Amino acid sequence: LRKYGNANVWKYFTDLFDYLPLTALIENQIFCLHGGLSPTLDTLDHIRALDRVQEVPHEGPMCDLFWSDPDDRCGWGISPRGAGYTFGQDISEQFNHTNGLNLVARAHQLVMEGYSWTHEQNAVTVFSAPNYCYRCGNMAAIMEVDETMQKNFLQFEPAPRRGEPEVTRRT
Repeated sequence: LRKYGNANVWKYFTDLFDYLPLTALIENQIFCLHGGLSPTLDTLDHIRALDRVQEVPHEGPMCDLFWSDPDDRCGWGISPRGAGYTFGQDISEQFNHTNGLNLVARAHQLVMEGYSWTHEQNAVTVFSAPNYCYRCGNMAAIMEVDETMQKNFLQFEPAPRRGEPEVTRRT
């Protein structure tokens, strides 16, 4: 606020988020998003038809894309987060099959090694915040996809905090 004199810059940046894409598609094979799938969106065309230029609502298909998580149980379930759904291997397999995809790549959940395959490699969680909330001790990861669509994960240890002794992670 001191630098710009008022909160307009902050508002412009938050408004900008309403124009960013909800999902991305890599070579028509890897579906990338923050959260997970929605029971009301079974095709990529249904996702493309969403009115993106709005704040993410507290419920509904757009909300599901941000809040849903894969689960070990089949089918759709109620999310313990209070928004979105849980979805089983059968759901991710069907979504990939329907849309000619190989993988759902998502984030949104802390995984200790920075990435975690689920649903017999129909989905992967990639978490890029090391030592989440300065207390979880987790690694971060990024997924690289080469020109042959091979996936490689780069994992990162948390950087030590200034003024604190470096702690080695116990496994």
